[in-house]
Amino acid sequence: MCGRYRFGEETAIFIDRSFKAYNSISSVGDITPGMSPIILSGREQTVKAENMLWGMENKGSMIINARAESVHEKPMFASSIKSRRIIIPAQYFYEWDSEKNKVSFALPESNIIYLAGFYNMVNNRDAFVILTTAANESMERVHDRMPLIIGENDIDDWIYESGKTDEFLHGTMPQLRSWQDYEQLSFA
Repeated sequence: MCGRYRFGEETAIFIDRSFKAYNSISSVGDITPGMSPIILSGREQTVKAENMLWGMENKGSMIINARAESVHEKPMFASSIKSRRIIIPAQYFYEWDSEKNKVSFALPESNIIYLAGFYNMVNNRDAFVILTTAANESMERVHDRMPLIIGENDIDDWIYESGKTDEFLHGTMPQLRSWQDYEQLSFA
């Protein structure tokens, strides 16, 4: 699962320069569902940065993630995964372990991580979800799911090449580095 991530100032500067965000970056810091952070879309001839709502409302609840293994089978997601794929750039993402400690995850050799997602029109505005997959060994001690990560060189293929979607959905995830800023203490 992925329910919170960090979009830092360095990430914002890189996205602004690389994808011509033209100062549309309004959310810097911790990103949570219900916010409208920067995503990378393919609505034009080249990948473009834009703001979009995180979370699709469905029958009174907010859906923020979709399972890569079953995304084609879900009526709510089937058409979106075929033609409205996006990238969610992040500095790193968080999960909480069984003892409620916040653990951060990032790529070992990069200041930016690209999460796979897709969007759809919900309540008259575009909204996105982040795809998740089974956790690899770098993540499984904290959570059994992790975001689907797309390599920087694969951004265009993820967004534009529908024939490669299944390859990405079932691909091997990179090993991540993790850290804790602090450990939760309990006084029992």
